[in-house]
Amino acid sequence: LIGMNGSGKSTLFKTIMGIVRPDAGTVLINGESPIRARRRGVVGYVPQSEAVDWAFPLSVREVVMTGRYGKMGVTRRPRASDRAAVAHALERVELTELADRQIGQLSGGQKKRAFVARGIAQEAKVLLLDEPFAGVDKRSEATMTRLLRELASEGVTVLVSTHDLHALPELADEALLLMRK
Repeated sequence: LIGMNGSGKSTLFKTIMGIVRPDAGTVLINGESPIRARRRGVVGYVPQSEAVDWAFPLSVREVVMTGRYGKMGVTRRPRASDRAAVAHALERVELTELADRQIGQLSGGQKKRAFVARGIAQEAKVLLLDEPFAGVDKRSEATMTRLLRELASEGVTVLVSTHDLHALPELADEALLLMRK
């Protein structure tokens, strides 16, 4: 998903997530409303970094564990399967060694990878990433591009908003240009 600043990329993502109501029409994800799909863990969202309180005292592992909440009971106590899913997700984004660090202490690229891990841990079938490469080092960009391609090959629908047209051929099979007049 490409477009200039203000073209509506983030608004489209928030509409797909059920955070913003569409002006017209209906949004369905696999036949469900966005709120229901989100509650069932069908759709995952990696927001732009400014939408997150980096001072909140959560470790990287705890942030990733929030992706499992839809699969836990009302007590939100992680089971062995939840801990295993989180460990696997952290391994896939190469953050295992930083799992106990406070989320705000990570670099920009590491933060983005932590939120991608949250989407992986929740086993989302649709993953939306809003500007995941903004403020990210080349290593994190390469790691995320490889991982997003792997997820897509595993059947996950991956929708990424980006300004980087040079990286588009490696990242995506298709592109959608948003223009707002």
